[in-house]
This record gives sequence, structure tokens and C-alpha cells, in this order.
Amino acid sequence: MKKLENHLIGIEQGSPILFSDFKDGGDMWSGTGPREVRHPVTFNQPFKKPPSVQVCISMWDMDQKTNMRADISAVNITTDGFDILFSTWADTRIARIRASWMAIGEASHDDDWQLD
Repeated sequence: MKKLENHLIGIEQGSPILFSDFKDGGDMWSGTGPREVRHPVTFNQPFKKPPSVQVCISMWDMDQKTNMRADISAVNITTDGFDILFSTWADTRIARIRASWMAIGEASHDDDWQLD
């Protein structure tokens, strides 16, 4: 369990399209085997400490002729942002994916100060 020591809680969220590969025959649509896409996210304001981040698929467009295989996660989480990592494998064909995310953590305040 992550315990927050600050009375100011920051929540930020977004919903980017990670890729749209069917238009140009990109790797997620035309490739096979292990494939991944990393999408960097930068927070509007830095958190005081790395926040908890949840990521989910909010829209998918996949070929029905192959098995649907997908993995999505938040990686490289810092106070300034993180990467959304989406991967698939084998013969799965993915036209496009949108991911929704939410970060919750301690927010900085103008009255915070730090000794050097």
C-alpha cells in the first residue's frame, strides 16, 4: 500500500491514441511476432514523489481473423511522467489502440521548501 504523507493529493489523467497502424500498414497491423509501442506521458505539473499510475485500454480496433493478444502497463514512472508500454505477439493484427491513464500521488505546494 502506498501511503501519502501530504494533504495535497494530485490527480491527472489522459486518453491518448497510441498508434493507428492500419492506414499506413504499420508494424502492429502488418507485422508478426513480438512487437511493442512506448508512448511517453509528461505530467502538467510534477508530483512530489512518483505517483501511482493505472493504465487501461479504452478503445481497440483489432482484426477478427487472429487471436487478440495485448498487454498494457505503465513503466518508468517518475515525478515528471511515465511511459505507456503496449505489446502484442504472434499473428495478432491491431489497427489502433487508445489508452486511458490516471496518476494519483502527492502534489507539490507553493509553500513547500527544501534546504539545499
